[in-house]
Amino acid sequence: MDDDENEVHAFAYLPLTVNWIPPLPLYSAQGGKRGGNLKDEAEAKTKRLFYFRAPDLDWRNHHEAAVMAAATTPDLLFGLRNSFYLGAYQAAINSSDIPNLPADDALERDVLVHRSYIALGSYQLVISEIDSSAPTALQAVKLLALYLSGDKESAISSLQEWLSDSAISNNPVLRLIAGIIYMHEQDYNEALKHTNSGGTMELHALNVQIFIKMHRSDYAEKQLKIMQQIDEDHTLTQLANAWLDLAVGGSKIQEAYLIFQDFSEKYQMTGVILNGKAVCCMHMGRFDEAESLLLEALNKDAKDAETLANLAVCSLHLGKPSSRYLNQLKLSHPDHVLVARLASAEDNFDRALKSIA
Repeated sequence: MDDDENEVHAFAYLPLTVNWIPPLPLYSAQGGKRGGNLKDEAEAKTKRLFYFRAPDLDWRNHHEAAVMAAATTPDLLFGLRNSFYLGAYQAAINSSDIPNLPADDALERDVLVHRSYIALGSYQLVISEIDSSAPTALQAVKLLALYLSGDKESAISSLQEWLSDSAISNNPVLRLIAGIIYMHEQDYNEALKHTNSGGTMELHALNVQIFIKMHRSDYAEKQLKIMQQIDEDHTLTQLANAWLDLAVGGSKIQEAYLIFQDFSEKYQMTGVILNGKAVCCMHMGRFDEAESLLLEALNKDAKDAETLANLAVCSLHLGKPSSRYLNQLKLSHPDHVLVARLASAEDNFDRALKSIA
């Protein structure tokens, strides 16, 4: 299998969206005619990379009992969760002042709020607000903020120490954060050690992303089926379905587009939804429509990594200059996968020139 032709990446960023999955990005590669030399081939590869950032996933356990209970008990966090999943991070923060929450719901609320701040790039705020007396779930979120702020070695060291502690190692948020961090490290086998047993909708959704990254759409489909059995209409189930459709390609692209279109009709339009629709449009060859969607996303966040990456790719397909978007991406997100691939292609080209000079 040709990696450049077939892989689909989803990063839990997280939020990874980049908190997750940025917040971590998802990008898929689509085949195209290769150029006649190394420089043309590098451009062709860039044109085949379609990026879509995957949102951070919820950590609650949506097993059957929870679903049944939801039928009779109002879900006070439903709106906050959906805002978070779909990339409306400030809206999630603004809607978090919910009175009289039970202790478990209050903890989940705090986890989602701090992950929303991470998604907005406010790492130091999260680091300063979560102290050593906070519950394990919040401590795990703080580790993610430390990691994304650049203190990777310390964050990974603490993560490994906590995962070796039997008293807390099975905490679902800690396992989720472990999966997200190891995805950032591109150590997918290590990520699966902590996520593969599932137990929550977020963990199942993260497993879908990991298996897609590993080019195992068959295993990703098994995880999706588990999610569909738990709650077919859950936002994360629908998102996971769209990610897998993009990975499979072909006629499935239209199905992915319809999922994002449905989100855009039901909920606040966000960069996540706009990028999702744009990626589908690019796969279907509708680059003018994709550009329009991406420019709308850029108006919402001029520094969003996935929007800039997608615009660079879209511009190449439309025969328009892409250097401005690429330069913005290099300046604001120097570790982005597209930046790394371009740098590698440029180095290979320079070495090839020297070898024939």
